[in-house]
Amino acid sequence: MEHNYSHNHSINLGNAFKIGIAINIIFIVIEVFYGFFSNSMALVADAGHNFSDVLALIFSWIAVMLSQRKPTLRFTYGFRRSTILIALINSIILLVTVAFIVMETIDRLSKPTVINTKSVIIVAAIGVVVNGFTAWLFLKGKKQDLNIRSAFVHFIADTLVSLGVVVTGVIMAFTSIVWFDSLVSFAIIVVILYSSYHLLIDSVSLALDAVPKNINIEAVREYLSSLPEVSNIHDLHIWALSTTDAALTVHLTTLKLTDTEFIANIQHQLREQFNIGHTTIQVEYGTANADCANCD
Repeated sequence: MEHNYSHNHSINLGNAFKIGIAINIIFIVIEVFYGFFSNSMALVADAGHNFSDVLALIFSWIAVMLSQRKPTLRFTYGFRRSTILIALINSIILLVTVAFIVMETIDRLSKPTVINTKSVIIVAAIGVVVNGFTAWLFLKGKKQDLNIRSAFVHFIADTLVSLGVVVTGVIMAFTSIVWFDSLVSFAIIVVILYSSYHLLIDSVSLALDAVPKNINIEAVREYLSSLPEVSNIHDLHIWALSTTDAALTVHLTTLKLTDTEFIANIQHQLREQFNIGHTTIQVEYGTANADCANCD
């Protein structure tokens, strides 16, 4: 029964990705068209923000598919680590999108034009519905997968941004203050820059084999040191296999003989307590650290 549930969950998740990506791409095209048609850079900036999150959604889907591929003789860890490379590409695309929106917004500030506030309000209101529905698609899966949780949070944020654009349209309709549109556009740019900055930093860190942010290496060290069989630990390394999976290697010095059950119990605890699924543990019975030639 457990296998069937997992299989059905992956199928439902795949459908959620397909529906979410399809309706958001259609909406982005509509939003860009009406953004330029209505002379609203707030709509264009919101479309850029939505575009960045659709890319993240696509990459999350790729991550799910790649994680299901088996390792090969050449790629012995499989293809999960490619999700880190994809995240780097995503952050670069985000920065390019921001540069385009900034240039367009500055150009519009120097050449004030009449804004069709009715179109802004209607299209942004549709955005609230589209983004809210997309967030709902990933409501169930957000507890099981960090990527899915990230997608859920992104689209909740998109819903709020679109709601902000609706409010902007209403304010402009009553006050005729055209520059307010550019002000909101810059606010959305700040939101995109904030998310892309963190994405870039996290991606580079993972690419350089940094310890994933969701894992406390000191807590791992403390757990291993607390084991009654262990007298010392060294050469502890934790790194990311992908944006969702982590690996660990460690040398444990013991003063008593241990068996495979000892290692199996540690691996189980590392998986349950710290979400580290791929672990390699070297047990050194009565061995001093100085004898470990390859240790850092």
